[in-house]
Amino acid sequence: MMACKFQNKYFISRPTSRELFFSSNATLSRNLQKPGGALVVNCSVGKTELQEIHNLVLKTFPKEKFLWSTNLDNETQKNIDGHNGKFGIFGGKFVPETLIACLDELESAFNSILLDFEFQMELMTALRDYAGRETPLYFAKRLTDHYKSAAGTGPDIYLKREDLNHGGSHNMNNAIGQAMLAKRLGRNTIVAATGSGQHGVATAAACAKLDLKCMVFMGSKDTERQYSNVVLMKHLGAEVKCVEGGFKDASSEAFRCWVSNLEASYLLSGSAVGPHPCPKMVCEFQSVIGKETRKQAMEKWGGKPDVLVACVGSGSNALGLFHEFLRDDDVRLIGVEGEHSATLERGDIGVYHGAMSYLLQDEEGQIIEPRSIGVGLEYPGVSPELSYLKDLGRAEFYSVTDQEAIEAYERLCKLEGIIPALEASHALAFLQKLCPTLADGTKVVVNLNGRGDKDATIVANHILD
Repeated sequence: MMACKFQNKYFISRPTSRELFFSSNATLSRNLQKPGGALVVNCSVGKTELQEIHNLVLKTFPKEKFLWSTNLDNETQKNIDGHNGKFGIFGGKFVPETLIACLDELESAFNSILLDFEFQMELMTALRDYAGRETPLYFAKRLTDHYKSAAGTGPDIYLKREDLNHGGSHNMNNAIGQAMLAKRLGRNTIVAATGSGQHGVATAAACAKLDLKCMVFMGSKDTERQYSNVVLMKHLGAEVKCVEGGFKDASSEAFRCWVSNLEASYLLSGSAVGPHPCPKMVCEFQSVIGKETRKQAMEKWGGKPDVLVACVGSGSNALGLFHEFLRDDDVRLIGVEGEHSATLERGDIGVYHGAMSYLLQDEEGQIIEPRSIGVGLEYPGVSPELSYLKDLGRAEFYSVTDQEAIEAYERLCKLEGIIPALEASHALAFLQKLCPTLADGTKVVVNLNGRGDKDATIVANHILD
């Protein structure tokens, strides 16, 4: 069962197309009625009240299965599509006037390659022959068995194996596409920022393939924690620039570097943040994850996934999986953040790095430094699109602790022989809370967005401590 919120109304649709909708304030039990085959509950609800509705509906109609859905009007449809770079109030171009022309040129070029057969064929070939797509949708049998109840029931857990992508993460999907676009625009220097180093490695590899100069900015504390990726970037020919601080500081420095040489350089963002069209471009290039998942699910069990789960830092891998299913109201979307980097769960609306989104900030609007054992989750902002999906109620967002992520890392290693990145381990950790709430045979897909070799020392040190 899944919930979607639209203009303070919650909609539930049955397979028979009958609907539940919630509006105006009233007592739940007194207003539960069933006129003309449609179940109508009148109440204005928040997250707590929604759980009460779940319990009430299931108690009143124990033999019926409900799928939560929403009816979208044209305005909501535009917002979901990111019309003109806006997702509701989120997104936009909060940048100096001198950058508008450059961003407009980028948007025009991006829109052009979406319809360019030659470019799309070249990209498809690169994703297949260079990146190694498609990546498997793997049935994790032992992990599935681990979460079965005493009665032997529980969901079926599948892993979308982005860790097998070239470079060890989902980042290559976007890096190769944007590097190709940069070359088409005549930009010969690629500028990027990286946290965990996975985007840096992917960007350096794409630049090596396409004969482009590559400069990657990385926070000083991240170069220490993810040193193996620093070495790989250098092996791939990139110049790695160490910046005092973390990923947000590296992002700021990369932005300054790009602005200083707009004619020759290209800012290759790996995060679904920043001014339009950057978030939309990242989402587009990462959407291959969800498209493959839909196809593979149909091949494996003849239907769609019931639940999609992905970790959330800035949002690139989550959107890559979710975007294909936004209009499939019977598919539940769950994003999982770190406890101390939970922008969507605990943040407030603000503007950062050129766009409006949810943001970790104090009462005076100053940035609160995020912290997570998963380095790639340490960003104070988040995707404008995910911000909108949160307000719309189309996606749910939760957080897990560092310890829970470590335990999930160890669990997957020992049960499936797969080493997940600590970022992906946050999504895996949420299964502990999610699985007991799901019906037997529910199809759950977790986006395993990165390989965990880079995190082995961090995990070992954490266990020793």
